[in-house]
Amino acid sequence: MSDIAKNIAEIKEKIAFSEKKAGRKAGSVKLMAVSKFHPAESVIDAINAGQNLFGENRVQEASAKFEQLRSQGFNPELHIIGSLQRNKVKEAVRIASCIESVDRIELMQEIEKQCARYSEESGAEKKIEILFEIHTGEDSKSGFESNDLLLDAVSRCASGEFPHLVVKGLMTMAPNTTDESLIRASFRTLKKLQGELSSQYPSLSFDELSMGMSNDYPIAIEEGSTIVRVGTAIFGERDYSK
Repeated sequence: MSDIAKNIAEIKEKIAFSEKKAGRKAGSVKLMAVSKFHPAESVIDAINAGQNLFGENRVQEASAKFEQLRSQGFNPELHIIGSLQRNKVKEAVRIASCIESVDRIELMQEIEKQCARYSEESGAEKKIEILFEIHTGEDSKSGFESNDLLLDAVSRCASGEFPHLVVKGLMTMAPNTTDESLIRASFRTLKKLQGELSSQYPSLSFDELSMGMSNDYPIAIEEGSTIVRVGTAIFGERDYSK
């Protein structure tokens, strides 16, 4: 068994423990392996260990890596999780099933435009799942800048303005701190917002809460996360020189 496989097995055990501790149904939390800065060979090790959901935040790197994987017969699910520039949307739409970092109307308009274009060119309807990224932590973190802007975006989705965007939920990053109370406050903010939006916009799905990373995912699970994004604890430290 590879180190990556051992790490995945250990993390899945911890997820199961956290689910049970929180009184949640077994299997209610999905593990996303964040593979940015790691080679395709490491992703293959993870796939062979039963992992199928991956997250990347650099579209160009992800495109090359996952094209290589798919050419070798692998078909993992890919989410884009980092800040996304409009000029990278076309490729993101082509390679991913979900964009978790939707944080402004202009980005939504570009995603809609590229999905419509892809659908027309391919002859097959292209829709993409999205999560609204919410600012709940540090000032340096991205996300909708205000609740008013978020509500405008959600209401425009509910009105049918973006037919190729499938709303699935919310995403956030907790503050980079060892203060557990601040981390929990961040996650509780997202959970509270989930309830409010679900009530206000019943035509949309807010079932997914993507929150929790290598250092705080057990806390996130206790606070209601459905997707935890784990990179370092699976793949080890990244080589940023590549």
